[in-house]
Order: sequence, then C-alpha cells, then structure tokens
Amino acid sequence: MSSDGESGSTAEQQDPTEVEADAEGGIRLKPVVFYGSSVVILAISIWAIIDPSGAESAIGVVVGWITDGFGWYYFLAATLYLLFVVFVAASRYGKIKLGPQHSTPDYGLFAWATMLFAAGIGIDLMFFSVAEPVSQYLAPPEGDPETVEAARQAMVWTLFHYGITGWGMYALMGMALGYFAFRYRLPLAIRSALYPIIGKRIHGRIGDAVDLAAILGTVFGISVSLGIGVVQLNYGLTYLFDVPQGTAAQIALIALAVVLATVSAVAGVDRGIRRLSELNVILAIVLMLYMLFVDSPIRMLNSLVLNIGDYVSRFPSMTLNTFAYDQPTEWLNAWTLFFWAWWIAWAPFVGLFLARISRGRTIRQFVAATLIIPFFFTLTFLSIFGNSALGLVRGGNAEFGEIAATAPEQGFYELLGQFPGATFTAGLATVVGLLLYVTSADSGALVVSNLSSRLPTPLTDASPYLRIFWAAATGLLTLAMLLVGGVQALTSATIIMGLPFSFVMFLIIWGLYKALRIERMREDALTTTLSSSLSGRTVNRSQTPEWNWRQRLTRAMSFPTKRAATRFMDEVCRAAFQDVAAALSQRGADASLVEGIDEEVGVPHMELRIPMGGNEIFIYRVWPDEVPTPAFATRSITAHDTYVRYEVHLAEGSQGYDVMGYSKDQLIGDILDQYERYLEFLRLHREATAHSTLPDHRPDTAEVHLPDKDA
Repeated sequence: MSSDGESGSTAEQQDPTEVEADAEGGIRLKPVVFYGSSVVILAISIWAIIDPSGAESAIGVVVGWITDGFGWYYFLAATLYLLFVVFVAASRYGKIKLGPQHSTPDYGLFAWATMLFAAGIGIDLMFFSVAEPVSQYLAPPEGDPETVEAARQAMVWTLFHYGITGWGMYALMGMALGYFAFRYRLPLAIRSALYPIIGKRIHGRIGDAVDLAAILGTVFGISVSLGIGVVQLNYGLTYLFDVPQGTAAQIALIALAVVLATVSAVAGVDRGIRRLSELNVILAIVLMLYMLFVDSPIRMLNSLVLNIGDYVSRFPSMTLNTFAYDQPTEWLNAWTLFFWAWWIAWAPFVGLFLARISRGRTIRQFVAATLIIPFFFTLTFLSIFGNSALGLVRGGNAEFGEIAATAPEQGFYELLGQFPGATFTAGLATVVGLLLYVTSADSGALVVSNLSSRLPTPLTDASPYLRIFWAAATGLLTLAMLLVGGVQALTSATIIMGLPFSFVMFLIIWGLYKALRIERMREDALTTTLSSSLSGRTVNRSQTPEWNWRQRLTRAMSFPTKRAATRFMDEVCRAAFQDVAAALSQRGADASLVEGIDEEVGVPHMELRIPMGGNEIFIYRVWPDEVPTPAFATRSITAHDTYVRYEVHLAEGSQGYDVMGYSKDQLIGDILDQYERYLEFLRLHREATAHSTLPDHRPDTAEVHLPDKDA
C-alpha cells in the first residue's frame, strides 16, 4: 500500500506481462553501452590520476571552445525545454497517463514527493545555498557590488540556477521515458523516446550511442555532486572532530559513499532509496526551521516573499540573458553555463528515476509536481540560508563573506557557527549532507545500471553486481577529478559532457510530440463516432421497452460470482466474438480469437485481433477483474465479499467500463463501436500525415500485451 493511504499498487506488484517477460527474457547486459561507457570513464579517470596537469589543461581548452561557440545555445536550449514541458502539461495532452489509462500511482504523495526532491538535488544544495548568494553579492555579473540591488540580484541568480528551468529538464526526460516505457511497453531507457523517429533502430547502434551518451553525462554529473559533497563533508568533519582536510580523508569519504550507495541501491527503491529520501527531507526541514527561528524570523519571511516576487518578475529577462554586449565569460562559466550543463547531465539520470517512480500519474500531475514541489522546498531552503548569510555580510562580517566566496565548502558550517547550538546544527548538517550524498550516489548507481542492461520490464532493476560496479566507477571518477583540480575540474568536465546530450533532448522532444499527436487523433476519433446507446444499434426489436429498462436495472444491481462470470463468457462473449470474427472474415479481414484463463481470478478472458495492414492491429478484449463488493450492496443482493467485472481493454489499456451482463447483441454493438472508432482514428492519422503509415511504436502494434492488474 502507498505510504499515506493513497490508493495504488506497490512497486513490487507485476502485471501478467511483466511476469511472463521476466520468465522468458531475464536481465541481459547491453555490451556496447556497458563496455563503451566503462572504458571511457575508466580511461579518463586513470589519465587524470596519472597526469593531472595535462588533464586540467586539456579540459580548460575544450571548455573555452564550448563557451565561445555554444554559450548562447545553452541559454536557448534550456528555455525551449521548459516551454515545451509547460505546453504539454497545460494542453489536452496533460491528462494522458504515464501508463495505461486504468493504472494507479505506485507511491503515495509524500513518498513520491520526497523521492522527487531527493533524486534531483544533492549535497550541492547546502554547498551553494551560502556560497552563491555571497559570491553574487560581492561580485555580481553586472552592476555595483555590495548594494541593495546586488543583494536582490544575488538571491535571484541563486534561485534562477536552482529554479524551474532545471526542473523542466528533469520533467521533460521523466515524462518522455515514463510515457514510452509504461504506456508503450518499451524499455525504460533513453533510446525508447526516439522510437517515433527511428523506429526499431533504437535497438541497434543508434540506440546504443544514445544510452552511452546518457551514461557518460550522468556519471560526470553525479561526480560533480559527489566531489562537492566530499569537499564539504571533509570540512564538516574537520569542524566537528578536527579530521584533517586532504586527499586521505576525501578518499575515505568516497569509499564510504560507495559502500552506503551500494547497500541502498541493492536494497532497491522501496527498502533503500525511498526510506533514505523520506528521512533526508525530514531532517533538512528540521535544519531549515532551526535557522529560520534562530536568526530573525520576520526578516527571513520578508526576504522570502521578496525573493519570490523578484524571481517571478525577473525570470523572463534572465532566461535568455547572454550578456552579449559586455559578457562576463568567467562568471558565465562558473555559474549559468555550468548549472545548465549540470542539469542537462543529470537529466537522463533523474528523468529515468522520476519515470521509474511515477507510473500511474498523468503528465499534468507529473509536470506540476516536478516543477513545483522540489522547487518550493529548494526556494525556501536557499532563501533562508542565503538571506541569513547575506545578513551577516551586510552587517559587516567581511571575514565570513571572504570565506564563503573563496572557500565555499566552509561557508555553510561557518554560517552555523555564528548562531547558538553550532555543534548540534553542524552535526545535523553533516548527517543531512551525508544522506543527500548517498541518495545521489545510490539512485545514480541504480539508474546507470538499468541503462546499461536490457530489462524484461520497466519496473525491473539491473543485477546487484552492476550497481556495485557503477557506484565504484563513479567514486573513482570523482577522486580523479578532485586530483586534477578539485571542484573547478568537475565543473569544467560537466560543461563538456552536457553538450552532446543536449542535442539528444531535442530529438526526445520531437519523438514525444509525434506520439502525443497520435494520442490526440485517437481522442478525435472517439468524439466523431456515436456509441451504440445513441445510434440504437444494440436495441433488440423483439424486446419491449419495459423489458429493456428492467434488464438494465437488473444488470446495475448485480454483483456476479466467478461461476456467473464463466457462464457469461460461455453463453454470451464467445458467441458474440465468433459472430463478429466470422463476419469480418467473410469480408476479407484476417480476424482471430485468443482465449485463456486468468490465473489470478480463475475465469476465462477473450480477445479479438484484426490486423489492419503494416504494423497496425485492432485489439478488443474482455478481461476479468475481481473487486470488493461495495458497501451499498445488501445481503439480499449478494452474499459474497467480492464480485467479477469484465472490463473492456483496448491496446492502450482498460476503457474503464464493465460489459458483464450485456446481451449478445449489445456486446457485438460495443465491439463494432470500438472498431469504428479505430477506423476513424486511422483515417484521421493518414489525413494528418499525408497518407503515411502509422508509426510502429503504437501500443497496438505487433506485440500484444496483457492488461495491468493493478487497477
């Protein structure tokens, strides 16, 4: 059950398709993706460890080239990603689910929200919550430093870099991957989002290249957070226990992160990552509330409201501000370009993880939650700690300002040291930082392992040995970059690795939009055809009106047993399906019937399949579902705690209505209704695409899947 009482299935539940796939396919490695990414990461790590000065020089040259040639592109790309995400969520496409239409969320709201936050934010939130506002105040990109305007700019730039632009990138990847994986039964991998563009070639070299690029960007992006975390936690231990700062302590912290991340990732989403995420958010809230009340609550709340207003009013001009007339190149590299590249590098990792935990949510719910819930928390956290730090600097504490700007890993702890209870709060901050550190590492190891494996279902995770390997490889890369040039080297490497995947994200937008347009055509087809209840096709002329309404009343108040369901299948469904199949066959259609027994309910199911040419196929099935008898059903009506519904399923999932109790003519009428709607959908699609064939990524093509059983 979900954690807060929200109805839904647990993550461990599998539908019949998933069980069958697991038994047949199992988990296999993607050789090109795994070995290719492993070799690149290990080679770079070894090179950086052996020749740190040469690596630092080469990285600097490449970063300079990207800044000069692609700085404008990063600004434009980040803005377009956000606009597309908002457009999709606000449009009619927003009601489409990440999964079959009858699917329900796997997690309750609180558990889901905490994982949204913890997956997308690492220990860097603590690192920059003090360092960036102070740095921007003392050295803003434009205007005079150490003024009221500089203070307002400092907070707005901090919120901008952690704002909805970055979360829009996560939302884009999450909704695309969740849509194709859970609604189309494609692998939960980056390559699946390109299916509408390149079709089955995603299973070849092109798909391997896309997943390989995603893994490289992900591992480098995670390494930035781990590198920042190592440096900050090292200082935290120095602050608390006089542990020396240096390579030895940092290696120990990396090893600790690898061990804890491995344990959490091997435990899985529910037992490991979910629990750590919930604890993480609770402790972060405690730390944030402490700072709010120990400082000046009224001033902090005034500042929070001002920051929100400044962010909303200044966002449109900031999002495309390339500083073209007087460009602060060094500032851009250190801040906006770094952050945009970092968000892009994290997008495949976080997007895949968010998709993994968001099955059953609508696109609108997913986008709204991803843009609002984590950002609201982040905004509050940054505003409280950032304004507290600015208050000290503006109050004349120049020494603190110098430390926060030049040694950012010390800024957070030095801020806590200015208030009572510093030992307690520093200890709490270290625990929160360690949890943020581990939740980034464990979810990263899990996601990268999944990307490098062929998994039988979207909810299956890769083998434990792969998670251990990727946790260790990420730790090795983190150590190598720290030896090269510390956090600055990680920053530069992220700008480089984020660029290739930014182009892939535009292809993902194109593929997702093509798929959503087909969803719109399906809906248009539904509205342009009359149901049998309106057209009158199901009326049996030999029956009197009184008999018809009494039949409807009897059906509405019946709660059939398994025996009654089996009898309905034998006496009504089979005859109706056979008559329709025979009539279609006489007219040249290759109609076929599929029968079976649902093992969970123990009653038959039936399916009609009609190939439509190419990869297109019409599917109409009646599938049993055993549900609790409602409370209003009196014992005079039924003496059973459960009853059986026969729900209609098309290729995209349950249609949400029960045909149990239909007459043969009524069931035939419903089959024809859905068939006519499908024909209308094909017509609309061909008109819209100049008579092209329907892309073979449709869920009603070639591979036919049994329906989910979690509704």
